[in-house]
Amino acid sequence: MGIAEWVAPRRLGRDFRWLFASSLTSNIGDGIALAAAPLLIASMTDSPILVASGAVMQFLPWLLFGLHAGAIADRVDRRILIVVANGIRALVLIGLCVFLITGLASIWMVLIVAFLYGTAEVFVDTTSSTLLPMMVRKSDLGIGNARLQAGFLVANQLGGPPLGAFLFAIGSFWPFAVQGLCVALAIVLISRITATKRVEPVDAARERTAVHADILSGIRWLWCNPPVRTLVIIILTFNVTWAAPWGVLVLYATDYLQMGPVGYGALTTASAIGGLAATLLFGRLERRFSFAALMRVCLTAEVLMHLAFALTTSGVVAFVIMIAFGAYAFVWATISTTVRQRLVPHELQGRIASVNMVGVFGGLVIGQALGGVIAQVWGPTGPWWFAFVGAALTLLLVWRPITHIAAAPPVIEDDENEAVPAG
Repeated sequence: MGIAEWVAPRRLGRDFRWLFASSLTSNIGDGIALAAAPLLIASMTDSPILVASGAVMQFLPWLLFGLHAGAIADRVDRRILIVVANGIRALVLIGLCVFLITGLASIWMVLIVAFLYGTAEVFVDTTSSTLLPMMVRKSDLGIGNARLQAGFLVANQLGGPPLGAFLFAIGSFWPFAVQGLCVALAIVLISRITATKRVEPVDAARERTAVHADILSGIRWLWCNPPVRTLVIIILTFNVTWAAPWGVLVLYATDYLQMGPVGYGALTTASAIGGLAATLLFGRLERRFSFAALMRVCLTAEVLMHLAFALTTSGVVAFVIMIAFGAYAFVWATISTTVRQRLVPHELQGRIASVNMVGVFGGLVIGQALGGVIAQVWGPTGPWWFAFVGAALTLLLVWRPITHIAAAPPVIEDDENEAVPAG
């Protein structure tokens, strides 16, 4: 089996290969910005509040526009929506480069650019998450999601950040110029996809429906579907507990473990290494174990990881724990996404995905706020103990419902809407 066949199996079709290539390219650009954007902001201001505001600009658009993005994605040709949103991202980056080259850029301008870029990214990411179920059979969703997750790890977590730091050292505008080229290439690649149009005719009455009405109908569907509803609640809760220590990880690594800046960087990279290792095993795990068993193992590992971080005083041990975290987090993300996509009708994929993502980012905001307060009062290990107790209690409550989530029958689409790979 060749590398191309392993990365994007032929049975997934041509459209999946275009989607994978577009996702990989876009994630390289986002990975570049992951390192370059904080460096740019830090070069313009010494204010911790303004530096932190750069991170807030990544979360705020999701909370403001996430649900609207999902509703709009369910109304229009999803490929066109991604192309338009990516086009806006490219224009924003071009504007930033012009201001940087001319020396007119200010910290406030950079924060505005971050917000505009993040808003367009909400529409790109929400809509992109709806495409896979339209391209491949439900039995292939697991391997399709695994490959997309692997591309994200390689491009966004491993390859992009070092490249972004290197380009910033050459010139402040270079990372964002290259990021713009990546976004432009992603537009070309996504435009080659064919299976993106609305999966059912939209009658005149539906066309007149307000966006907020579509959002409410999606939320009602979610509330009346216990497996998907419980899955979204699990993800929200575990993101709160996970984000509490993660928000102060830099202090935990540099001050408590005495790892220094380089050690902290290595610690954050370790999770990507674990995730890549899991990509080699996911197909085998999917064939040999039930999703329910794998979900329980992943959530149990999450609980134990928090406990291990709370107890260890060794940077080496923390590095090993983080590799394990990356491995099971990759498996969990792949399975949870696959299960949700199997259970949600095509015409609701955008809205349910957006509710899930709003829950993810809402959990991150809540968790990081709690983590800062807890660390201030109880020290750098306090958030890990909070996460351990919170995750353990949540796991006890959802242990049995996980069976119903994983075993819920996939939604049956009409024949005309059934996803069949092209090629």
